[in-house]
Order: sequence, then structure tokens, then C-alpha cells
Amino acid sequence: MTAAPLHEARALIASARQLYAGRPEIRDQLTECARRLEQPLRVALAGSLKAGKSTLLNSLVGQDIAPTDATECTRVVTWYRSGSTPTVTAWYQPDPGTGGQRSANVPVLRRDGHLTFDLGHLTADQVDRLDVEWPSSALAHTTIIDTPGTSSLSRDVSARTLEMLTPDNEASGADAVVYLLRTLNATDVQFLGQIGDHVGDESGPLGVVGVVSRADEVGAGRLDAMMSAKEVASRFAGELERTGLCQAVVPVAGLLALGARTMRQAEFTAFQHLAEFPVDDLNLAMLSADRFAREDSPLPVDARMRAQLADRFGLFGIRMAVTLIRLGTKDSPTLAAELVERSGLDELRQVIDIQFGQRADQLKTHSALVALKRVLTAHPVPGAGEILMSAERLLSDVHGFQELRLLGRLRSTEVGLPADDVAELQRLIGGFGIQIPERLGTDGDDSVELQRMRALAAVRKWRERARHPLLDQFTARACTVAARSAEGVLEELNTVRL
Repeated sequence: MTAAPLHEARALIASARQLYAGRPEIRDQLTECARRLEQPLRVALAGSLKAGKSTLLNSLVGQDIAPTDATECTRVVTWYRSGSTPTVTAWYQPDPGTGGQRSANVPVLRRDGHLTFDLGHLTADQVDRLDVEWPSSALAHTTIIDTPGTSSLSRDVSARTLEMLTPDNEASGADAVVYLLRTLNATDVQFLGQIGDHVGDESGPLGVVGVVSRADEVGAGRLDAMMSAKEVASRFAGELERTGLCQAVVPVAGLLALGARTMRQAEFTAFQHLAEFPVDDLNLAMLSADRFAREDSPLPVDARMRAQLADRFGLFGIRMAVTLIRLGTKDSPTLAAELVERSGLDELRQVIDIQFGQRADQLKTHSALVALKRVLTAHPVPGAGEILMSAERLLSDVHGFQELRLLGRLRSTEVGLPADDVAELQRLIGGFGIQIPERLGTDGDDSVELQRMRALAAVRKWRERARHPLLDQFTARACTVAARSAEGVLEELNTVRL
């Protein structure tokens, strides 16, 4: 996506602010729309209760910053942003139903080895959201939003998550969603369907990625657990195709990923000692976490450390770490990297980068334009109609938005093309990355001239496909989008000097 739509969005919002110069409250809302374009991408973590959202957040950040125990704070939408010092702020209403928010600093505590936020006299029903600022490179370009469980026993708590993902105001809302699944139940399908309804009318987040969370538990902590989880992810992806929403489903063992990213030398040493223990005896001791941590166990690691390993890595992580050391892993950094890769976190981060990170400007522009439309529609004045029409034109015409919508629909709609052509189309519209070599499927070392030839061939191929008289309407439209993507690649290549 070129910078043009981003600049056009800025210009439209600036024009709207001038139009409402005499109405400070509306002007402030439009200022928030403009700020969204300059802020980091907003990615929300959503899913049912105990899906592992906070653990996954910690593993993505590489620090233990999100409470994982079931306290009041886990029932509140919590925003994690980059900041110079760790601070937590609660935004709340003093009395339910009254206007005006207040803020209060929230202490960060550790109880039984786990991080928690102490809301003090406040309750989750009073708190609108928590703002967490934390020094982390992972949060420099992405704000992560942890949401309450969608299957909460409290209907109000579940509603907060949907309201945040499909907001009625410009100050809230996510640009993209990572949805965690343990099983694919009716609540998950219904919730994703509600998000899909808002995507269809252009008011919801364009990007949604599914995660089979706590994937190591799928195979009961066995060494082949992630293989079983991949099969589950494939089945979930197939069942979700009818929603046309999830652009990928990835299995992730969040607990193992977090443990690996924060591994201590003492833990590596403990794994080494366990690797030296007879295999059959170790397997017998690991029939359950309780058995593994028993005080009278003959294992060559003290009970306190064993309990810590079970808490931080799970049985799957312990088995994997011991196996890797037996196979020759010699040091803590190498083991940590191997465990992160096997946890599925690297794959998820790659998917998030392709689907969200590389399209950050597109997603933020979409969110800002939707927010602008909402303000103009709610507060019509002379001259607002022209700005509204321009915003609607951008939302419907920007090619990057068309690519994202098509990527979602390719999972839910049958395409009247051979499988190889469908894969090529998906690649061309950015399904595997938005850089030129990734779109063309070429080597990054190929000459500019060779890439031009391939781009020109793609333009001709997909234009011809789009004009085929026997194609159904959706397939013809998909071919047109692919041709336009190829034209964009060719146009960009033509600006490069040989």
C-alpha cells in the first residue's frame, strides 16, 4: 500500500476538524482519529476463559507483565503500551451510570510467584480499562490489548470484549485480532461471526488470526503433542472457512514459549541433571506434574526446582528440553531458541508480521477512516457529506483493503480455478508477505529486469483470467484484484533504476 491513502486519510480528518472548529467535543474526537494514524498498531487478544491469552501476551513480549491468575484485573480490558517505566493506570467511573472518568495508579504485586495488579477498592464493574506502560521493544510498534474471556459467566464481562473489538466510538477498538481457541465451540463461532458481520460492513478489524492455545495439552504433554495440535489447527481452520474471517490458525504452547524466552541458568542446569537420569525412571516420574514434584522423588533436582519447572514449562516443555539436551544442545541460549521454535511462537510471530505488521499502515488507515465515518454520521453538519463520501470511497477503493478482504474470503468461498492458480493468486495479493519477491515468488537476488518480466506476465495472465466468460462473479473479481496487485508490483519496479 502506498503512502497516498494514509495522506488522504490525514487530509480528510484535518478538513473535518476545521468543519467542527466551533464544537470542541467533536473536534477532540476527530483529533483521536488523527492520532490513530501515528500510534502503534493495535492487536487484541481474544478468546474464551482460560484460553491462555495473558500467557501468550507474556510470551510475545518476552516478559512476565500480564497477570495470569483469575483475579478482578483479568475481567478488565487491559492495554499494554510501550513506556519508559512500568506503570499501571485504572480508568473508572466513581459511580455506575455517571458521566466522567477518573484515573488511579494501580500497584503491581507478586503473589505466589505470579504478577497481579491490585485494584484496591475498585471492582471490575467500575473499571473501564487498565493502561499498562512497560519498557519493551516488542511494544514499540504494537499495542497489545488483553480482553476478558468471551465465555465469561458474566454477560457484561463478555460484552466488554465485543464492544472493544466492534466499538461505537473512535477512541477504542483494535486494528487486528488474535483469537485463541482451545476447542471450537458454538460460543467461539458465534463470537467470530459477530466480528465478521462488522468486517462485512467495514466497521470491524480487517485482520483475524486464530491460535490453538495451550497446544501442548492437546497431546497430554507428550513429545508429539505439537504434531497433534497441528492436526487440530488444520481441522479448526477448515471448520472456520465458512466464516471467511480467520486468515490462519496456528498452534502455540504459550507456557513453553514464555518459559523459554525467560529461561534462567539454574533451570538449564536442572534440565541437564534430568537429562543424565535414566530415561525409563524419568518417564515414570513424569506421569503427572504432582508426581514429578513430589518431595520423596529420587530425581537429581530438588523438589522446589522441579515444581518451578513444571509451573513454568509444563511437562511437555520439560520432556522437550531434556530430549534436546540429550541430542546435543550444550548451552542455555541455544536450548531457549530451540524450545521457542518448537512452541509454535516463531510461526505465530511470522503470521502476525505477514498479516498485520507488514500492513500496519493499511490497518491503521482503515480504523481511522471507520472512526471518521462514525463521527460524521453521528454529528451531521453542512459540508460533512462530502467528507463522508470521500472516506467511503477510500474504504471501498484502496487496493490494500481489497486484498485483505479477499484473503479472508478465499478461505470461505470456492474459487473456480486450479489449486496452483489459487496458491499463486494468494501469494500475489500478499498472503505470504507484501514485498515484491514474496508476491512474485521469486528469489530476492533476482534482477530488477527479471522481476519486471514476471510482474508483466502476471498482469497479462490475471487480466486474461478476469475476462474469461465462464468464470463466476467471485472468481472474476478475485482475478481482477490479483491483476491490480501485479500492476502495483510492476509500477513499483518501474520506479527502480537499473
